[in-house]
Amino acid sequence: MDKLHVQGNKNLNGNVVISGSKNAALPILFMTILTEEKVEISNVPNLTDINIALKLLIYLGVKIKYKKILYIDASSINIFYAPYHLIKKIRASIWILGPLLARFGKAKIFLPGGCKIGSRPVDLHLNGLIQLGAKINLKNNCINASVKGRLQGKYILMEKISVGATITIMSAATLAQGSTVIDNAAREPEIVDIAKFLNTIGANIIGAGSNKICIQGVSKLTGGAHRVIPDRIETGTFLVGAAASQGHIICHKTEPKHLQSVLIKLTEAGAKIKTGNDWIKLDMRGKRPKSLNICTSPYPGFPTDMQAQFALLNTISDGIGTITETIFENRFVYISELINMGAKIKIKNNTIICYGIPKLISSNVFCSDLRASATLILAGCIAVGLTIVNHTHHLIRGYESFPNKLNKLGADIKII
Repeated sequence: MDKLHVQGNKNLNGNVVISGSKNAALPILFMTILTEEKVEISNVPNLTDINIALKLLIYLGVKIKYKKILYIDASSINIFYAPYHLIKKIRASIWILGPLLARFGKAKIFLPGGCKIGSRPVDLHLNGLIQLGAKINLKNNCINASVKGRLQGKYILMEKISVGATITIMSAATLAQGSTVIDNAAREPEIVDIAKFLNTIGANIIGAGSNKICIQGVSKLTGGAHRVIPDRIETGTFLVGAAASQGHIICHKTEPKHLQSVLIKLTEAGAKIKTGNDWIKLDMRGKRPKSLNICTSPYPGFPTDMQAQFALLNTISDGIGTITETIFENRFVYISELINMGAKIKIKNNTIICYGIPKLISSNVFCSDLRASATLILAGCIAVGLTIVNHTHHLIRGYESFPNKLNKLGADIKII
């Protein structure tokens, strides 16, 4: 799927079922390397990033069966490096390093790929492993890691908050000797879900979700079953789509507690929002959204992965709104495409200033990354005319059946 035809001037209304979280499922799949016993993972979304992760595991020797639930047996791993042609496709491949090192004492991977949204160095991952006792040799874009015996628990103060590095250190420390403390740890719901999975298979982790995570190392992990949390970014994307189109939506099988910062901003924009245990209802019928001022920050702040979607909301809102991006320095590439659709936006350093207009117009646009893809498709849904959205292969890295789900809400999207 690389091109979509999106007929515009639509209101998005109805019910949508939210898929499992990509950002929780990917590391959890790689965490299965840590145990010799069988595990069952459910609510895993069908995405290209997930499929690449499974190919990587199979390459290492992991046995995988899928019958709505993933059955994973990593007892027969006999390869401790991952091939470049797979590593380069997903950023998440860095999470192979910690589990292989912790269980087998050696690992080799190339520097990973992923969306081109700015510099995402792996130094915090590597520094954490070094503090746990690993020897790291980085040469020709290849990471060679080794340790004699077991990794050793340590107090680790993170230089800056990093979701990826928190996951790497937590996974490696699970099988380390002694206790590890990760201070200034990331607090995202995905971190909590990964810790829950690891505890299910015998780890001893407390404090996930706070800025200090404590891991008491164990010598061996067991098997178990785990259900991946709902995708909060997918949920937020559909909520913004309904708000921007002045529609009405109910997102099912989601977790409202994970979206507090997003729901606060949508309420500020004028949406009526109600929540239940596993659903969120948004009503923006008959209302033009109000412009918002937003600054992205680590959880529980406003998520960088929702920045582009809210930029779209600001483009057709009443007033002038600003969005400041503090996480990635190259995440405004999509702005030129919105401008091609009539949006009035100025970029000033790491801030965009949106001057709201009543309607976008159709155009021929090009996607630069995952979240930009979803944003430009939603833009096409509300614009006047037929929008052609190119390079939408990014989309299926992180959104399961996105065009089909939108069509059920009243969109008119054709896959070319």
